[in-house]
Amino acid sequence: MLVDSHCHLDFDSFDDDRSETIQRAFDAEVGTLVTICTRYSKFEKIAAIAELDSRIYCSVGIHPHQVEEEEEISLENLLRAATHPKVIGIGETGLDYFYDQSPREDQKTSFRTHVAAARETQLPLIVHTRDADDDMATILTEEMQNGAFPCVLHCFSSGRALAEKAIELGFYLSLSGILTFKNAQDLRDIIRDMPVDRLLVETDSPYLAPVPNRGKRNEPCFVVHTAEKAADIKGLDNDSFARMTTDNFFKLFSKATRNLDRN
Repeated sequence: MLVDSHCHLDFDSFDDDRSETIQRAFDAEVGTLVTICTRYSKFEKIAAIAELDSRIYCSVGIHPHQVEEEEEISLENLLRAATHPKVIGIGETGLDYFYDQSPREDQKTSFRTHVAAARETQLPLIVHTRDADDDMATILTEEMQNGAFPCVLHCFSSGRALAEKAIELGFYLSLSGILTFKNAQDLRDIIRDMPVDRLLVETDSPYLAPVPNRGKRNEPCFVVHTAEKAADIKGLDNDSFARMTTDNFFKLFSKATRNLDRN
């Protein structure tokens, strides 16, 4: 079974069919879902969704877009939320210099707070990065020197240098529907050269629906298309790639439990 390692089931676009969306994923043999927190103020709603089924997990954190809107996150609040049995990761957090919806220095401060939580809990840091490769590489390198922490660069679409730095630091790269886009050949070339034991797959739904569903609302069951494209890039059959990336997921997100039973 595949894992959708990053989706946003709490978003309004799923309000009318959230249960059906989740069931479609399970029917498509997507056996585990991680619904990702972007606002600490909405953590209770996100945790409640994760509590709906033993195959759904969640994270806690503040997206760089929301850093200015949300109250400044404290390490104590992150650590407290991380004790919830369904929380398996810290984030998403990071740097986004493309939209610059929050001041860059505030993004960096929030990011380092999340890193500290990942280091203390040893739950994976879930990183969003866009147009910030140099600062991201610098901060990740500096923070690793302060003490190791697990990490995944989600929806990876950055440059080769950041991909190589992430692998060098022992981190993972998560692949989204962008991999299937016609204009993403540079990304496909990078992923072709990355070790398969450091790759995950995700949807980032409701965004970035992969071909052949591009332009539609994305949902967890569509992760199968991204996985098929990635398998082709890596020269693997679909079943082998699914098995490998699922193994990678449970190695990284070690708080999660494999559950093949239907509820």
